Parts: sequence; C-alpha cells; structure tokens
Amino acid sequence: MTTGRPADKLIHQLSKAWVSPGKQKRLVIDLQGVRVIASKTNTASREIEITCLEHGVVPARYLRNIGTIGIEGQIKLLRSTVAVCGVGGLGGTMIELLARQGIGHLVIIDKGRFVENNLNRQIIATEGDLRKSKVKAAAERVKKINSAVVVTSINKTINSQTVTGFIRNAGVVLDGLDNFMTRQIVANACNKLKIPFVHGAIAGFCGQLMTILPGDKGLKAICDISGTESGCGVETLTGNPAATPAVIAAWEVQEAIKIITGIGNLIRDRLIFLDFLDNTFDQISLSFPAEQSSPFQRKKVSPDFDSKDEGHKKRAESKTRLV
Repeated sequence: MTTGRPADKLIHQLSKAWVSPGKQKRLVIDLQGVRVIASKTNTASREIEITCLEHGVVPARYLRNIGTIGIEGQIKLLRSTVAVCGVGGLGGTMIELLARQGIGHLVIIDKGRFVENNLNRQIIATEGDLRKSKVKAAAERVKKINSAVVVTSINKTINSQTVTGFIRNAGVVLDGLDNFMTRQIVANACNKLKIPFVHGAIAGFCGQLMTILPGDKGLKAICDISGTESGCGVETLTGNPAATPAVIAAWEVQEAIKIITGIGNLIRDRLIFLDFLDNTFDQISLSFPAEQSSPFQRKKVSPDFDSKDEGHKKRAESKTRLV
C-alpha cells in the first residue's frame, strides 16, 4: 500500500493522544479523520486504516480490539478476506461481528430473500427487509457498521459448479448453511483450494462447530452423505431459537480471527457440541494424528472428552450431526 507523504503527514496532523483507564498511552485517529485522509488522497478508507496502524496510530473504532489481538493482528484482519456462505441465523450474526471486528473484505453468498419466519433469529432481517435479497440487506448493514469494509455480494446458489469461483480468493470460509449436502460441497472446495473452513450448525437448543484445515478429515469424520439424501436441515423440525445461532456464530467468528491472526488454539480435529437445554459441553475427538502441524495454527490441539463418564461420552458421540 502506497499513499505517499501526503497521507503520512495528514495522519500525523489528525492523530491525537489517548490514555486508557489503565494509563496506557496511544495515538489514535477518529472516523472523521480517516475519512478526510481517504478523500484528500483518493485512497480507500481500509488502506488508510492500515497505514495508520503501520504508523502506530490506532483508528478509534478498533481500540478495544488492540488489547486482544494487537496492532499487527488488526492489520492482518484489515488485509484479510472472509467468505460467509449463507445469510441466515448463523451467517447474519457472523457478518455483523466480522464487520465490527474490522475484516477488510467480506464475500457474502446467499440466493435467498427474507421472509417472516426469519425474523425470530436472523439478525439482519427486519420487518422492512421482508422480500429483500439477503445479500443486499447484509451489504447495506455492513456499510452502516463499518464503511471501510469491502463487500462482495453474491446472490447465487452454491453448488459444485459455482462454489470454487465464489470462495477462491478467501483466506477463511465460514459455514452459515442449513443443510449437510451444501456444507460438504463447500468443505470439499475449501480442501481443494487449501482454505480453512469453519463449520457450524444448529438445531433447537443444540449447536456444534469445528475448524477444518486443508487435509483434515473434517465433515467426513462426522458422517457420510449420499447424493440422494434430502438437503433439508434438521432445524426445520427442531426449530431455531434466536440465542442458539448467535452463540455458534460468535464462536465461528472467534475461530476465523484466530486463523487470521495466528493467536491461540483452534477447534481442530474435534467437534464441539453444546446442549443449552441440558447445559452440557462435549468435545468429541476425531482421532487426527497429533503430530501433524499446520501453518494456520501456532499451537497444537490435544482433543479429548471433558467428561470422564463413559455413558455421557456415548451420548455425546450420538450428537455429532446437526444439519
């Protein structure tokens, strides 16, 4: 990125000293300052934010991110591309959180339109959005949250013929889908393109998730599916209360942040299963070789069951497929 001296000078002029409640000092720049520099230098706001961070000046909107992921982590987020497949209960919440976190480029894929039964859980859906394209409404929402984020809206169906073109430039792909067949199509494409895929699914009071890196067993370790099986998700029977997709979506976003920044351990080679009705949390090992390492993950994961009870373990193993 080259904005040249005019941008550097303006950043210096418009930055201000800021002292945290913990007495930590930083230079910050507000949203209006970023917009002024972008306008005067004819440069995208995202690039100005990156340049500010490279100069040690934090855009004020990201101040509460820096203590967790650092300036270098925020730069990585702004330079990243994340694809969200599906703009429903999971996808809508993920898009909201990714925009607020400062992901630089969001690719949003969904063919659907909002209907009334989406209103109970799909965070982007409002009464005024009924019958509106989901990806159009999502793009509008992102721009209201963070105008520096670049959005690519794809109002098309995901299938084996289209998926590669949709996600090929993504650094991470997030699962906001509602059926196992399409999930497997996306997972296969991610493996082929060597892109990490974060899987999440919900049904009623239950949710599950895991991160699948290129070469991992992934969804095939949970179950196999035939081409003739119904593409209808089980949540059409169990329902989708608002809180369940919100929790799983938030955790998927955390996985994406960890992949991009290289911070922390991933939910890899194991399936996390949450049952909010019974207040249980199970980690189900997928028996991946422990010695295998990945460039996407800094630390190794040692998956195992939290519970020592064998009966509880068997019950958890039976809950490994929410579609």
